[in-house]
Amino acid sequence: MQETNRMCDQLINEFTENYMEKLFYFCLKKTGNNVEAEDLTQDIALQIITALNRGAIPTSFSAWVWQIARNRYSVWATVKHNRNESVTGSDIGDYEIEDKSENILDEMIHTEQMALLRRELAFIKSDYRNIVVAYYIENKSVRDIASSLSLSISAVQQRLHRARIILKEGMNMAREFGVRSYKPEEIGFSCSCDSFGEIGQPWTILNHKIYKNIFLEAYGNPSTAEELSLELGVALPYMEDELRYLVEQTMLVHNGNKYETAFPILSSHAQEKTWAYNERMIPQLTGLFTKLIDGFTQACEAHGISCFGKYQTYEDAKWTLLMRAVDMLAFSASPEGYYKKGYTKRPNGGCWDIVGYQKADIPDIPWVGLHGCPKERMDQPAVCFQQFKYKYDDIWMKTPEYLTHDEALTLKSVVEGKWEACEAYWMDRLLSYGYIKKTETGYKPTIVVFEQGAKERYLESFTDEEKKSLMDTATEIKKMLREAKDFSCKIIVEDLPDSIASNENLRFIAFQENGADRRYVLDQALKDGWLVYDGKTSPVIGAYMYL
Repeated sequence: MQETNRMCDQLINEFTENYMEKLFYFCLKKTGNNVEAEDLTQDIALQIITALNRGAIPTSFSAWVWQIARNRYSVWATVKHNRNESVTGSDIGDYEIEDKSENILDEMIHTEQMALLRRELAFIKSDYRNIVVAYYIENKSVRDIASSLSLSISAVQQRLHRARIILKEGMNMAREFGVRSYKPEEIGFSCSCDSFGEIGQPWTILNHKIYKNIFLEAYGNPSTAEELSLELGVALPYMEDELRYLVEQTMLVHNGNKYETAFPILSSHAQEKTWAYNERMIPQLTGLFTKLIDGFTQACEAHGISCFGKYQTYEDAKWTLLMRAVDMLAFSASPEGYYKKGYTKRPNGGCWDIVGYQKADIPDIPWVGLHGCPKERMDQPAVCFQQFKYKYDDIWMKTPEYLTHDEALTLKSVVEGKWEACEAYWMDRLLSYGYIKKTETGYKPTIVVFEQGAKERYLESFTDEEKKSLMDTATEIKKMLREAKDFSCKIIVEDLPDSIASNENLRFIAFQENGADRRYVLDQALKDGWLVYDGKTSPVIGAYMYL
C-alpha cells in the first residue's frame, strides 16, 4: 500500500510539473478561447488527480493522461454542441428560403427528417456547411450571412445553391463507415531527435488514437477529408480541424484536396520478416558484444585504466557500455547513405524524425530510448549528458524523461568536482533523481563518465595480442550488423509506397530506425544472464556523460 501511495504521489508530481502547460495548449487549440481552455484544463486535471489519489497506476502514464484529456474534451464538445443547438428535430421545411427560385432542397424537405440532414451536414465542406447551418439552423438571412462571412450576397446564394445539391445527393445515398470507425488500429512509433516541439511534439500527436488511424489510412493512399471522415466515422467538421493541424505539424502532406502520411510506416509483414532474420542471429551477435565489452574492460583494468569512471559498479555500468557499443558499431557498419545526417526541422522548434510500425506478430520486446538534455544554450556552455531509458517495470519512470540544461550543467560540475559552486536547488533535484550522492567528503556522481578520445589512448596502452583480439571481435560484429542492415533495408524498400520510397530523406529515415537494434541485444543479454535486472537495480543505469 505504501509503495502504491508513493507511486501515486510521484505521478501527481510528474503530472503537475510536466503536463499542466501542455494540457492548457491542447485545450486552447481545441476551444480557441482562453477562458474555456482554462476551465477544460482544470476539469482534465481534476479527473487525473482524482484517479491517481484512488490508486490508479497506468502502464503508460503519458498515453493515459492524453486519453483522459481527449475523453474530457469529447464530453465538453458534446455539451457545448447540445447547448448551442437551436433546432431539435423539426423539419427543415419550417424555415423560409429567401431565394424562391432555388427549390431543389424544398422539394425534399417536407419528407426528409432533420436527423438525415444533420448526418449529411457532417460530410460537407465547411465553406458550404457554415452557410447551411447559419441559414436553416440559426435562421439567419442571406444578407446577414454575407455580412458575417465577408462575402457578397450572390456568393452566399451560389454556395447555398451548391450545398442544397450536395445535401440532396447525400441524403439519397446509403452511407457506409469504414472498418476503422469501429475497429481502430494501434500503431507504434520510434523517434530520433535533437529536440522536441514546444508542447512535446511529436509524442503529443502520436498518442492520439484518431491521429494514428488517419496516418494508417492515408499512408500511401492519398485521401480526401470526406473519405477519411467516412473511414474513421468522424464528422467532417472535426476531421477538417484535425487534418489542418497535422499538415501544420508536417505529419501529413496536402496535395490538392488529398491528404497523405508524410513519414514511413512499416507493415506487419516487413517487421515479421525482419524479426525472423534477427531471431536467428541475435544470440551470436549478443555473445560477441559481451565478449568485446568484457575483453576491453579487463584490458583496461590490467593497465590500471578506468574506462567508465568507477562511479558505478561494473554490473551497473554494463547497461550503458552495451548500448553504446551497439550504437557505435551499428553506425560504423552502415554503408554510406544508410544514415541521414541530422534530423528534420519541424514547426514549434522541434527537430526530429519518426517511423511508424503497424501491429505485428512479433515478441513485444521493450524499447530502449536514448534521452538526454539540450546540448547547449546561448548563454551557457555545452554539456553532453544522455541516458538509455529501459522500459522494464517502472524503472524508466524513476528518472526524468529529459534533464534541463541547468540540471545537466550542475551534474557536469559535480563530475568535475566543482559541486561547491552549484546552486542548492539543482543539487537537490539531482539528489532526488539519484544522479549524485552525498559522501563524507562532498558529492559524487553515480553515473558512467567517459572522457573524450579516451578509447584511442587506452588502445595505445594495450598489448598487440589484446588489440588484435578486440579488433577481430569488433570486425565480426560489424560484418553481422552490415548483413542485418542490408537485409532489413531490402525488405523496407520493397515495403514502402512509391511516395515514400522515391523520397531519399524519408527512405533514409526508414533505414536508420531498423536493423539489429539495441533492444534485441539487451533482451538477449538479460536472457543470457550477462545483465541482471531485479528490484535492486539502480534507476540511473544507462546514464552517462562525456567530458
